[in-house]
Amino acid sequence: MDSTVDNSSYRTTIEIGASSLKQAAWYFVNIIFFKNPFNVFSGLKVTLLRWFGAEVGDGVVIKPSVNIKFPWKLKVGRHSWIGEGVWIDNLSEVIIGSNVNLSQGCLLLTGTHDHSKTTFDFLSHPIVLEDGVWIGAMAVVYGGVTCKTHSILGIASVAEKELEPYMIYKGNPAVPVLKRVVK
Repeated sequence: MDSTVDNSSYRTTIEIGASSLKQAAWYFVNIIFFKNPFNVFSGLKVTLLRWFGAEVGDGVVIKPSVNIKFPWKLKVGRHSWIGEGVWIDNLSEVIIGSNVNLSQGCLLLTGTHDHSKTTFDFLSHPIVLEDGVWIGAMAVVYGGVTCKTHSILGIASVAEKELEPYMIYKGNPAVPVLKRVVK
């Protein structure tokens, strides 16, 4: 059995969902207005996301140095917070509910590869963060994961499976450690 990965036969199957011109325009807008640590104007970023097809609710705050792959695959509810250095690598749809907090440096990662095949096939699955979810600093949420209402993923933790509502998760892989009580 040949167990060598054959990158020469790798083909992406991603459905980008935008023209080459729109992708190129977003590339520059993302660098100038989102990834730029000196741009603190959240309202401008919200407007630009909407222009590029994102659905963004009122009161959303987007801090500096945020990286968003494809805004046309992004939905954000009202009064959510996207912290410094957040990377939304949304090759598939990412749905962020209302009153969600994405802390500094967290990563929402929809894409991966099938490591069991020599062709290393590309895989991508959506992410859903329901209302009231808090993703801690430097935490990672994998594609296919739903973080149920008011769940918390702790600092530097990795969510590979669904997070139950009102539960606090920590670790790699994340496990439930405490019930969340909101007073």
